[in-house]
Amino acid sequence: MVSAPPAPPTFQTGFPIRPDRLVEAATPEDVREAVAYAGGRGLHVAAHASGHGLPGPVEGGVLIATRALDSVTVDPVRRTARIGAGASWGRVIEAAAPHGLAPLNGSSPSVGAVSYTLGGGLGILAREFGYAADHVRSLDVVTADGTARRVTPEREPELFWGLRGGGHRLGVVTGMEIALVAVERLYGGSIVFDGAWAAEVVRGYLAWTRTVPETLTSSLAALVYPALPQLPEELRGRYVISVRVAFTGSAEEGERLVAPLRAIGRSAPILSDLLREMPYTESHTIHSDPPFPHAYYGDSAVLGEPDAERTVQAFELAGPRAPMMTVVQLNHLGGALAARPEVENAVPYRDAGFLLRLLSPLDGTEVGAVRALYGEVGRVLEPAVLGRSLNFSFGGGDRTAGFHEAETAKRLAGLVSQYDPAGLFGGPYGA
Repeated sequence: MVSAPPAPPTFQTGFPIRPDRLVEAATPEDVREAVAYAGGRGLHVAAHASGHGLPGPVEGGVLIATRALDSVTVDPVRRTARIGAGASWGRVIEAAAPHGLAPLNGSSPSVGAVSYTLGGGLGILAREFGYAADHVRSLDVVTADGTARRVTPEREPELFWGLRGGGHRLGVVTGMEIALVAVERLYGGSIVFDGAWAAEVVRGYLAWTRTVPETLTSSLAALVYPALPQLPEELRGRYVISVRVAFTGSAEEGERLVAPLRAIGRSAPILSDLLREMPYTESHTIHSDPPFPHAYYGDSAVLGEPDAERTVQAFELAGPRAPMMTVVQLNHLGGALAARPEVENAVPYRDAGFLLRLLSPLDGTEVGAVRALYGEVGRVLEPAVLGRSLNFSFGGGDRTAGFHEAETAKRLAGLVSQYDPAGLFGGPYGA
């Protein structure tokens, strides 16, 4: 235990990390001892892997850094991987690729695989294979009483249900076993349009999503690029809107499916077309998320079937006239995401059609101003809003409403009261 410790390295730099005690866990036993220490003294507990999804400031209590628990072991016969709490998706992809296998990872290779999965895990192949949480075989977790548990569908099934999609309120997960999928390559990439024609692209994209098979996963994103010299000249200071695609079928079939997107270019100029066949190890290039730490605030809206004109208006609100730089992204859901998994879990809103995500850099920007803009976007989309996504709330740790449907939230609250009655991991569910 270290008194007045320095903060661990973190990807999200927008919020202070000032725990009373920092535990650099080298083994699962270190995690168990840290939780027992905190429980014995009535201190709250937080876990930290990469820090991408930091929901807000960490003030006081015990912070358990799990980045050293980064082991990845692949069983190619069973098509599974056992991963530690600090392992990134990039490490899992690397370990699985030699066996012709892939995890259900998100867009950024540096995100912690375990944390992402606990929040559901919306991956780049999600419409074909479902949520990452749907493919968890077992979890190793330390609960608030300091007990290390191996949780499976047969052993503590209710806790197994809640950990997959319920987030971090039930304990500190030190590792999990996940199923892998037989994917070695895909057809994917992005088409980047001039943002001056954003309305045409949004309408065209929404119409196109109604025609594609569930083996194709896509998203639409818009932002005003900063005028930085390290960016390609054609993007500096420019408003652009991009369609990102991941498809496990043949390149020939992929070309046929994206033809209507390219046809949008007749009215909306295409700035770049990076669609191609690629090995799965290059799948991170589809979104090209920033690889460097930075400060940001973000939130989301889970949508049913949004009205096209309201969606256009939402993009306009977050576009060049917005008071701060904002990335707005629309993920196409449905397909396998709508299916009930073989073993039920707490992932919510299976009937959603889309997920809208907003993210704003915080350099010199007040959180209050960002929230005000997000409120405007939310009011425009309100008729289609079902709730919010647990994995895409960055900095809004004081706002937890809407992460689950009422019945799921009630069931999770019962689990919290059973496994963490003193509120070590955040207090009553939904508070």
